[in-house]
Amino acid sequence: MITVRVPAKVNVQLGVGGLRADGFHDLANVFFAVALGDEVTARHGEGVTLTCTGPDAASVPLDDSNLAARAARLLAAHHGIEANVALHIAKAIPVAGGMAGGSADGAAALVACDALWGLDTPAEVLHALAAELGSDVPFALLGGVALGRGRGEILSPLPVAGTFHWVFAVADGGLSTPAVFRECDRLRVEAGTGCTEAEVATPDADPALLAGLAAGDPVAVAGALSNDLQSAAVSLRPALADTLAVGTEAGALAALVSGSGPTTAFLVKDAESAEAVARALRESGTCRAAHATYGPVPGAAVRTG
Repeated sequence: MITVRVPAKVNVQLGVGGLRADGFHDLANVFFAVALGDEVTARHGEGVTLTCTGPDAASVPLDDSNLAARAARLLAAHHGIEANVALHIAKAIPVAGGMAGGSADGAAALVACDALWGLDTPAEVLHALAAELGSDVPFALLGGVALGRGRGEILSPLPVAGTFHWVFAVADGGLSTPAVFRECDRLRVEAGTGCTEAEVATPDADPALLAGLAAGDPVAVAGALSNDLQSAAVSLRPALADTLAVGTEAGALAALVSGSGPTTAFLVKDAESAEAVARALRESGTCRAAHATYGPVPGAAVRTG
């Protein structure tokens, strides 16, 4: 039995370029891994089977649409072996919440199956397989803080000092990532800026954000947080504006929608502030749950002890 712990992510910057001919957008995506995470356990089995427990377990598909199952099959096919594994997901990352929970489970399954089957797959091969599974899967392998380019899968680790404290407010229901990107394009056209790659500049990482991360300065990072998908997520789920306001009024240094949402993220100055902001969010009735956590943390790794 192999158990792998894998982190959720928040995008401290999500710069979205114009719509490409292939339907994707070029990104400047600064990923930040946080301690809120899932665990995926792999045991020997017949074929690929999936089970799941946790608050959102009923929303997790247990067929081949699940990235964990697809990861197991992809790894086995790469090595020319049968995919025989029973996978169990202990779910803590919100489902369809903009924190890459499905991608995290795919990364964890790659690591767990590689260890269970004794394959010793080189890290660069695991990364390539992860990129086949989805844009966010490679970062779940890497963890820490990194700049993602292309669709987000081309990663460059970034220097970061110290520990940053976060609160995540979980909304009722999820948001479809493709739907949020479509709404972003629609809003850009409505605003008259256009939405294609010929009309929208290719984004780049914000130097002020990178400097704040390298210095371990939460105030500087708070001043540079940005998400080009936030207006689209709020357009599709207007109640998110209330959640963002509650966390800010409760003392967060900054607030933003996490990725494509609908989870909202609040950067705070310390662990005590995190608990206070989480409590205010829970009591406000504007979210289903609120979790205080921290980061950055490593990527998917076998749990020891």
